[in-house]
Amino acid sequence: MWDSESPYAIGVDVGGTKINAGIVTAVGEVLQTFSLSTLAGQEDTADRVQEAIAGLLAEARRERPNLCYKGIGIGSAGQIDWVEGSIRHATGLLPGYSGTKLKRLLEERFRLPVRVDNDVNVLALTEKLLGAGRGVRNLICIAIGTGVGGAIVTDGRLVHGAWGGAGELGHMTVDFRGEPCICGGRGCLEQYASGTSIARRMRERLATCGRSEERPDAREAFARWQAGDSIAADVMNEMVAALGAAVASLIHMFNPELIVIGGGVAEAGEALLMRLHEEVRRRSMPSLAEGVRIQAAYRGNWSGTIGAALQVWEYADLE
Repeated sequence: MWDSESPYAIGVDVGGTKINAGIVTAVGEVLQTFSLSTLAGQEDTADRVQEAIAGLLAEARRERPNLCYKGIGIGSAGQIDWVEGSIRHATGLLPGYSGTKLKRLLEERFRLPVRVDNDVNVLALTEKLLGAGRGVRNLICIAIGTGVGGAIVTDGRLVHGAWGGAGELGHMTVDFRGEPCICGGRGCLEQYASGTSIARRMRERLATCGRSEERPDAREAFARWQAGDSIAADVMNEMVAALGAAVASLIHMFNPELIVIGGGVAEAGEALLMRLHEEVRRRSMPSLAEGVRIQAAYRGNWSGTIGAALQVWEYADLE
């Protein structure tokens, strides 16, 4: 089953609601997929990860009985101890997941080398190797969905920090007197730019106008903004200002060539990216902002699975 020269690896994207597993080639082609619900709070997340991999392998054996694999790559929600391959901390989105020694569990079960990293870090690998970041040595990936995650690539390598926690961009302070955040800080980017916060702030403004019965989610807030709704425009102006301040700070710190915006919020499309470009230019030193591209992320829902698998080749020299 294991072959160090195999052109195939297993990639697994572990989220709060779904686990996507796939057989992926070294050039990012997805040959076969298998998905199941995470059932967070009902079943052990590590057990569900193993079920997803076992289900994928069972299907593959029927269709490709002689396939061998170079290894397994996991991209997971939560803070990951990258060297140990364990879950250092997971929020209430994945109860009981903190402390899970995922690398060890999977290597014992499947007898394959395993790499585990944060879900946004593996998205950044997809961008670096297959997407907008091909040929780019310095890039920053910001994933904006329920929360805000990030990944930093400098000189062609992902920045992991002391144990793997680098890139928590959602908890950059963009307003030191701002709203309290679940992390214990105040004025974090996530409080202004995440889908959850956009929906909350939209509802708060509607309530002050006597329209508390309206409960739009982030997607509807975008639609109202694009249709010219003034309340949605106020919320989105704050979101763009906060995100622009964060991106400008990142440009000043890391001097990147590329900023990649992914996640569900990025589906607001070109209108959001244009506004963000303007805000970043307004807040950045011209010498540093010049030439920095801001682009939408690559490949949608399977990017995490692809990037998870690509770790097997990216870090082969560390085995």
